[in-house]
Amino acid sequence: MISLVVLTHNRVELLRKCVERVLARTSDATREIVIWNNASTDGTAAYLASLDDPRITVVDHEANIGQNAYAHAFALTTQPYLLELDDDVTDAPDHWDATMLDAFERLPGIGFLAANLVDDPNDVASYVMHHHRPHEYTRVEENGIVLLKGPVGGGCALTSRELHDRVGGFQQAKGQVFWLEDQAYISDINRLGFEAAFLEGLRVHHTGGPYYAPYSPEKERYWRALRASVKRKLLVKRALYRLPFFARANRRYRWFQPPDPRELVHRSFDPPAA
Repeated sequence: MISLVVLTHNRVELLRKCVERVLARTSDATREIVIWNNASTDGTAAYLASLDDPRITVVDHEANIGQNAYAHAFALTTQPYLLELDDDVTDAPDHWDATMLDAFERLPGIGFLAANLVDDPNDVASYVMHHHRPHEYTRVEENGIVLLKGPVGGGCALTSRELHDRVGGFQQAKGQVFWLEDQAYISDINRLGFEAAFLEGLRVHHTGGPYYAPYSPEKERYWRALRASVKRKLLVKRALYRLPFFARANRRYRWFQPPDPRELVHRSFDPPAA
């Protein structure tokens, strides 16, 4: 039922944990696993060549095309459900994939369902979610499934092939290696009336950020540029709010959310080390 894709680049020790503690704990629902090696030079290719799971197909690509590889990797698969998994997801409960699939099939309005994250203050995504911006999440129950609605990432997330095909699949960003393909996909399905959410009761351990492995130069450049863009927009908002009557007009016409001193980009800074 499920085709699962993992992209990896120069993080063989994290990838090894992902394979042994996450992929090995999938159920029979996962029929295909594509591991796309984005031109790693750290022994990743040799490790992948040693794997003997018949479900796994390894692609050793000659260049690092980053998140753009999702479009190519999912094109190699055939199952009706698609699951993207970061190579730095290093622990998950047994049959976590079946838990996600069961919930997804009971949630007709959800088009992108992500596993919740273990609260790890050294993981950037978890730190933002659980400590820096918990106010952005709302706990809801739909058809007996408890969800967290708010900003959702694609570290471990399920969608359907039918919806994937309707929006034209995962986008590619010309000239970029690291970018937020999950946010682009969520925007695409939002336009069709579908939402993204976290499955509250299923937690996986995401180990992202410089505490666990150095950022690639491409990722560092992306976050630096995005931080600068967010700061510029926040300055503009604050300047507009100093104008007489602007706040009242914005409440009426809803041009944008009021400026918030906590307004930082998801995963745009590093949490304190433990």
